[in-house]
Amino acid sequence: MAQPTAQADGRQGQRIDNYTKFWNQDMSQEVSADTEKRNESYTDVVNGYYDGATELYEYGWSQSFHFSRFYKGEAFHASLARHEHYLAAQMNLKPGMRVLDVGCGVGGPAREIARFADVTIVGLNNNDFQIQRARKYTKQAGLEDQVSYAKGDFMKLAEQFGENSFDAVYAIEATVHAPSFEGVYGEIMKVLKPGGVFGVYEWVMTDKWDPSIPEHKEIAHQIEFGNGIPEMRKKEVAFNALKKVGFEVLHEEDLADRPDPVPWYYPLEGDIWKAQTAWDYITVWRMSWSGKLVSHNFMKLAEFVGFLPKGTWSVGEALKVAGDSLVRSGQKKLFTPMYLVISKKPSN
Repeated sequence: MAQPTAQADGRQGQRIDNYTKFWNQDMSQEVSADTEKRNESYTDVVNGYYDGATELYEYGWSQSFHFSRFYKGEAFHASLARHEHYLAAQMNLKPGMRVLDVGCGVGGPAREIARFADVTIVGLNNNDFQIQRARKYTKQAGLEDQVSYAKGDFMKLAEQFGENSFDAVYAIEATVHAPSFEGVYGEIMKVLKPGGVFGVYEWVMTDKWDPSIPEHKEIAHQIEFGNGIPEMRKKEVAFNALKKVGFEVLHEEDLADRPDPVPWYYPLEGDIWKAQTAWDYITVWRMSWSGKLVSHNFMKLAEFVGFLPKGTWSVGEALKVAGDSLVRSGQKKLFTPMYLVISKKPSN
């Protein structure tokens, strides 16, 4: 994948700069003091983060911004695709269904699931920069008749799409950015047709996480800072929110809690000797100390000469914090990026 090179407009650069200033101020205060403020300004927090992080994600990861399980010897991109196929299969998606992808990123999962399940997908995103890239990639893939994109707020889905308008809805590591699980899950409930299915891979802290322990609290805040998240919450909060808004839970499991020989966070460790295939050495190297050194020096220079928008280097620094905190929390089983829940809207 090519180095990030897009010249962002002034508004994008300003939002990135505002994001880094927001978090620099936040990190200097008590953790609990600004949780409410971050929740209130979640749109700006998320947009500022993804304006700066999108091309870095594509460069260092892929067009599918999520984690996955690994079989021994499985290629990185094959693992990502299988993770998306597993969600589609668990949701029992069928040809002809109209499906909503909540927080679609640049459309990697939407394109993969559209091919896999032969469904029509509308990708929802509140970030102009990501929508622009999603449409470009979808056109290149020849999927414009099957995958489309809409700009909107996932806290106002019914207002935008109308009630009972989708056969199924899924969200892959996206709804953690919502100010509350109940709020976004409630909106998803509204736009689903009666009997419709909602599948989610949610970012949550596990039952082992205890916010009264300083180390645990620090790890959660580093995950928030490094990933543009207003507030990390426990697994039970997500489950209870689904039940409270009226969903019937059909299936739940934490895919990060399986006894896999290769942990989900291994690419973030930057140990090239753990790469599953020869091609994966590149992805893993980018997370190594030397890969980070090269990438971050390039970003600093590119930002200085105006090739990248102001604040991109700071977002890159935040991503380094993100990677370290995700590895630590994964090793200690304090966090999971793949708490899978399949729920159904009651038919009546």
